[in-house]
Amino acid sequence: MAENVTIARPYADAAFELARGADALGPWSEALDRLASVAADSSMRACITDPNLSTDQLTKLVEDVAGNLSAEQQNFVRILAENERLQVLPEIRDLFVALKNEQEGVLEAQIASAFPLDDAALAALKADLEARFHAQLNVTVSIDPQLIGGVRIAVGDEVIDASVRGKLANMAAALKN
Repeated sequence: MAENVTIARPYADAAFELARGADALGPWSEALDRLASVAADSSMRACITDPNLSTDQLTKLVEDVAGNLSAEQQNFVRILAENERLQVLPEIRDLFVALKNEQEGVLEAQIASAFPLDDAALAALKADLEARFHAQLNVTVSIDPQLIGGVRIAVGDEVIDASVRGKLANMAAALKN
């Protein structure tokens, strides 16, 4: 939803600047993870859109469910509630994490494998990718049996398809030409 991302961007930027200024990127990231989970819950979404709940009641409810929040984080929740923006907390979290990763020189990597990777293979693959991209990587691994064999790696906009399925698709395209 591009609209939600557009709405969330100034809030994510503000939270990032606040967190960076207080040297608290980690705690803010953790708090936004909890808040995004709270806002994504279906019963909480019903509360967020309930016109019978006041801003103060909604703020208190979100703070109580999210758990341990600093004074700045509580104020952030109150501002979101006042501006009816609690529903975009997942997008705020995603944008905040992207800003945090950029600040720390970290890239996100998605690895899809046909079969589960053991720890040694994953560590070796991660080390190779970090050397190739000259950055630390946050790796997310998923299993996709449709790949038949091998892996498909996405780091930012770059995709490395070393799967059997990808090689078969390339071979089929070459044979058609």
